[in-house]
Amino acid sequence: MIMEKIIEFKNVSFRYSDDETDALKDLNLDLYAGQFTCILGHNGSGKSTMAKLMNALLLPTAGSVVSFGLPTDNEDNEIEIRRNVGMVFQNPDNQIVATIVEDDVAFGPENLGVPRDEIRRRVDEALKIVDMYEYRRHEPHRLSGGQKQRVAIAGVIAMQTRCIVLDEPTAMLDPKGRREVMAALLKLKNELGISVVLVTHFMDEAVLADRVVVVNNGGICLDGTPAQVFSEKDVLQDIGLTVPKPLELVSVLKENGVKIKGSPLTCAEFVECFKEFTKNRG
Repeated sequence: MIMEKIIEFKNVSFRYSDDETDALKDLNLDLYAGQFTCILGHNGSGKSTMAKLMNALLLPTAGSVVSFGLPTDNEDNEIEIRRNVGMVFQNPDNQIVATIVEDDVAFGPENLGVPRDEIRRRVDEALKIVDMYEYRRHEPHRLSGGQKQRVAIAGVIAMQTRCIVLDEPTAMLDPKGRREVMAALLKLKNELGISVVLVTHFMDEAVLADRVVVVNNGGICLDGTPAQVFSEKDVLQDIGLTVPKPLELVSVLKENGVKIKGSPLTCAEFVECFKEFTKNRG
């Protein structure tokens, strides 16, 4: 099956004006429609720079980025690119622009000139998708961090974006908030077919993706399914990353003579592996 290419990095380099080295160096990457892609990397690896290049918040120093067929370095394409590629950032408080939740979600469509009745429909639908409809008349500052991020995601959905890019959206959240946000993202991908690009440093989030791209020193180090990427434990450790806890636990058990089979990436998978181990012992 031929997959639709939605974002293309072609020999992309990027350097911040106050830096002496490139944040990205001759990077090539294609992202595809309907896919949940996770971008992993340590601080300073270039992953957040990649996210901002996807919808023309940054423009490449060299090479080109093409979003939904539109080169990002053409100013005439900016509005259409940002209509197709929505962004959610790390701090939810920095994204709230209104004093009532439903007004905040309506902000984007209003700026696009969407008719009032259509805005009402989009706002209600978006809030229902992220399970925040009952909070539509609440004040955003009274919400939890996870709820605020879901409101931010709803604002992107209301613009009828085809791809949502999230730059460390759970970094400032507690475990409950992180779970809420991840559930919303999986719903977008699985039920609505929206492409999701998640920049994160949490391994338990990466294992939920269809594809994991590991960035190091401004280039792509690994690219594959979560199982493929996390099987490269030595490579990950060399660049300062870990593997998911269940996989690490199995590795420790094996080193201590407990021969559990399998390479579980989630707690549920580890439980199944351990059940199989105990059953075979007998």
